[in-house]
Amino acid sequence: MDSSSILYDIAIVGGGPAGLAAAIALAQTGATTALIARRLPYADNRTTALLGESVGFLQKLDVWPRCKEKAAGLRTMRLVDDTGRLIRAPEVRFSCDEIGLDAFGYNVENRLLLAALEERAAELPALTRFDDEAESVCPIDTRVVIGTGQRKSVSARLVVGADGRHSLCREAAGITVKRRELDQAALTFNISHSRPHRNVSTEFHTAQGPCVFVPLPGERSSVVWVAAPGEAERLLGLGDDELSECVETRSHSILGAVHVEPGRHLFPLAIERLGKFAQNRIALVGDAAHVIPPIGAQGLNMGLRDAADIVGIVREAIASGEDPGSPNVLERYNWARRGDVLSRTFVIDLANRSLLSDFLPVQSLRAAGLHLIGALGPLRRLAMREGLAPSWRSTRRAG
Repeated sequence: MDSSSILYDIAIVGGGPAGLAAAIALAQTGATTALIARRLPYADNRTTALLGESVGFLQKLDVWPRCKEKAAGLRTMRLVDDTGRLIRAPEVRFSCDEIGLDAFGYNVENRLLLAALEERAAELPALTRFDDEAESVCPIDTRVVIGTGQRKSVSARLVVGADGRHSLCREAAGITVKRRELDQAALTFNISHSRPHRNVSTEFHTAQGPCVFVPLPGERSSVVWVAAPGEAERLLGLGDDELSECVETRSHSILGAVHVEPGRHLFPLAIERLGKFAQNRIALVGDAAHVIPPIGAQGLNMGLRDAADIVGIVREAIASGEDPGSPNVLERYNWARRGDVLSRTFVIDLANRSLLSDFLPVQSLRAAGLHLIGALGPLRRLAMREGLAPSWRSTRRAG
């Protein structure tokens, strides 16, 4: 049958982790689902720290068992003030044992996570894959029509836009975005080291931003080094031996001798806030819906919560005979995501601003806040639980 004559319940545009997870979960509900995304070789060596609820979501999708053995558990998280300022915060250490968990989450290479998602997606008969790119997205009264690069036409009652920061779906939905550039850039790469990490993730807070060492399987770690753009460019241009020496110095040799592995990525940081997350039969997930600095491992975890929420809302709508792209359904998604996204964005922005501030009262407040979190057990446990996922959120899970 010609794809142009089929009206799908849902079409997902974009094949990153959030888009693939949404496609798998929606297809598992029995909804007729189309995925429009190119199958591209993923050579990027970046990693993602998947926190508790994200792991549970991927478990329900039968994705997590396919990559669990290739991930490293995160059992302890350390925050170290390495600003060298007169007023510094004490070290804060979070342990998963304190809140009854085996691990806060797991750090996995993105290419391995994507391979597991692609493998699972290929198994689902309710999921039709178009190995293609969306070139036009046109909402009309009862459907959204997607035109592809190979001149195909795909129609769906609801489109899930998972097409990244420069989202075609967001533009088609008429959703406004406010972008604020940060005077920071993030350099990411992986390292091997002579001492074991013991499943401890360490975040050194510098005057230019955090530098985070996150465990990988074996004696390896991933590094996210946030710095002023000029400094980040300088680090990017260093030879392997020079950068390895800088990394060992920055880490205070806690991991012993360090060797930088091939593959570095540099990207400028920004914050993007949206007026809405859904409109005109289009719901946004992942980077199409929010952009935040890589602090606290929140980016993809928020994207997977987007996916889990749209799946739960759509499943309920279809079961009750509702049009999944109707304004009422989209408003439920707006409501479900608003508090989570806005609160996370605010907290991360505040934490980043307080770290960068040269204003002594701000530095004092930051140091006092971290001291209280480290010293008071109930406050520390609350911070750990809220860091994994907002406890007040109306959690929706894929069936």
